[in-house]
Amino acid sequence: MKYISTRGQVAPTGFIDAILMGLADDGGLLVPEQLPQLSEETLKQWQQLSYQELALEVFSLFVNNEIPRADLKKLVDDSYSTFRHEDVTPVHQINEGLYVLELFHGPTFAFKDVALQFLGNLYSYISRKNNSIIHILGATSGDTGASAIEGVRGKEGIRICILHPHQKVSKVQELQMTTVSDTNVLNLSVEGTFDDCQRIIKELFADVDFKHQYHLRAINSINIARILAQTVYYFYAYFQLANKGQAEKISFSVPTGNFGDIFAGYLAQQMGLPIHKLILATNENNILARFVNEGLYQPGDFRGTYSPSMDIQVASNFERYLFYLYGGDAATVTSLMAQFKAEGRIVIPEQLLKRVQADFSAYSVDNEDCLNTIQEYHEKYGYLLDPHTACGVAASDKLAADGEVTVALSTAHPAKFDESIRLRNISQTYPEQIQALFDKPQNQIVVDGTNEEIKKQLLTFF
Repeated sequence: MKYISTRGQVAPTGFIDAILMGLADDGGLLVPEQLPQLSEETLKQWQQLSYQELALEVFSLFVNNEIPRADLKKLVDDSYSTFRHEDVTPVHQINEGLYVLELFHGPTFAFKDVALQFLGNLYSYISRKNNSIIHILGATSGDTGASAIEGVRGKEGIRICILHPHQKVSKVQELQMTTVSDTNVLNLSVEGTFDDCQRIIKELFADVDFKHQYHLRAINSINIARILAQTVYYFYAYFQLANKGQAEKISFSVPTGNFGDIFAGYLAQQMGLPIHKLILATNENNILARFVNEGLYQPGDFRGTYSPSMDIQVASNFERYLFYLYGGDAATVTSLMAQFKAEGRIVIPEQLLKRVQADFSAYSVDNEDCLNTIQEYHEKYGYLLDPHTACGVAASDKLAADGEVTVALSTAHPAKFDESIRLRNISQTYPEQIQALFDKPQNQIVVDGTNEEIKKQLLTFF
């Protein structure tokens, strides 16, 4: 298994080199050279596996024996031993047609833990094996930062710097990042939006000399390991429902802003998991829903919403989907991304739009719909949704057909977004780990959103 760039100017590279490269050196994103194709027999064998056993089998398809199986098993076991539920990502039934895949049982109560506990341990493993320095640089709309920091805090040979948009994440998200006192952690609170943070990260990684000189490594979903790790819970959720006798027309509704979580589902489907439908749920920052429904990829006006982790206009994983949509034509992808940089928009032809709409359904959930969904499901089923999960549930309610089963991905514990939930006069009790954050001092530096300012901070830190 080798990895290639969506822009075609990087030689096929192995798994570990792909993880260390993060953003491809030609500015593109890395994808597997070919996707494994899973037979019905293999899927049947996997159906009874535990989450850890399943993760080991999936990762084994992509590491190309670069990590001995015993070492890979230890990485997997160590990564998921930190989760509070024995199933790691349990499936909870809400009603006859709707299940919730609870992805928030990791140490920071967010779905990002599923990938970043593994990636943090993987980076530590590589650092020890290669006796190398790893400087992690990432941007967050709220959850990635806390999960990434938790994955590598205090680990020898690793330093991590996280950018988040100043006062545009929830209070709990901010506290989870900024109350960490380990000396290998730097939090930069950037004046601007998440898109500004993400742009800075991509441009710094695109400076190949700077990236190599300072050993920069990616923790955002531009890193292919993030996507591969997230494919596992699609398989696991599907198998749990199949074991309950729900084996026909299982769909997934995915709240998304950066296109990474739903792209992982797309890869699982392309590998042979018989997902019926992938429903893409956005909030009012709906560039992805407009692309699926109209064929136009163009940022609109930024809107602050009750689901801030999805307040994203430019989705960093969209380029990976374009690569598959255009049949692996790297030259066309390169041209389209250059056009987007110059003109701020991409328009696809009608025949390709039909293909997109065969791959995804999409729905944009407005602020009031989001809160109404939280209130409705709390009153009707006694189940409390966080506002991002509520977008996924609202999209499922709108687009799922009668008689079909939908799994809505629950991306965060509701305690992380109490400001939004209180607007519907719903009270909740914080988990002990979250309540304790409010008594800790914070460590963060507020900075201007310029490449030069971030570089200055990095040179001081590294």
